[in-house]
Amino acid sequence: MDFKNKNAIVTGGSRGIGNGIAKALADRGANVMITYGSNDHAADETVDYIRKKGVRGERYKIDQSDMEKIGGLMNFVKEKFKTVDILINNAGICPFMDFFNIDQNLFDKVWKVNVESHFFITQKVSEIMIKNHTKGKILFISSISAIVGGKYQAHYTTTKSAMNGLMHSLAIILGEHGIMVNSLEPGTILTDINTEDLSNKEKREYMENRIPLGRLGEPADIATPALFLVSDENTYVNGAELLVDGGMLVHLQ
Repeated sequence: MDFKNKNAIVTGGSRGIGNGIAKALADRGANVMITYGSNDHAADETVDYIRKKGVRGERYKIDQSDMEKIGGLMNFVKEKFKTVDILINNAGICPFMDFFNIDQNLFDKVWKVNVESHFFITQKVSEIMIKNHTKGKILFISSISAIVGGKYQAHYTTTKSAMNGLMHSLAIILGEHGIMVNSLEPGTILTDINTEDLSNKEKREYMENRIPLGRLGEPADIATPALFLVSDENTYVNGAELLVDGGMLVHLQ
């Protein structure tokens, strides 16, 4: 898959799944801009990696729970990239919490980062695509949690289901402009978001035993299907949810 001269935005691109996708895009010739929330060192390392591939790399620090910051992000996008070919909506948070301890503030923050910010970022980026007659690709990084529940993830699962609902509508709305929109639903992937949760040896072994392939996923396992969905090779997949979980969901017995 060749992404030479393509401009890509990856939200939450300094670590985890977003980082894996950002680097994979740069490996194949794309100019990549990442957003990130706090870790300057990780963001700098990612941009250095991108630039060493001979392509443009940019970073933008933003609190995606603050909708007033979206305007500044979009001004930066327009300054650095005159056109946008690819948008990866990846940034997300999952503070594991008992359902009865989730208060309004926590729910609102998870909702704003995981759904609301991507709603408005996608709105603005798709306007740029349409203005420039770009047959762009937009990908939401959803989760297997959009399909199944989680004892300490009631707020998170809600947002991932909502993300897929948004994707379905956008596939219709933007498909009329030649822009294709899909989502990926990763299973249990080793990232910062679940490091503490999976530090429990018994829980980790339980999760690994549920996966027919016998191992937890890595960001690289998500990058390859993500690249296909946003590549020129994808000519007809639109409005689809692709589960990437090593077979965990179907392992019921």
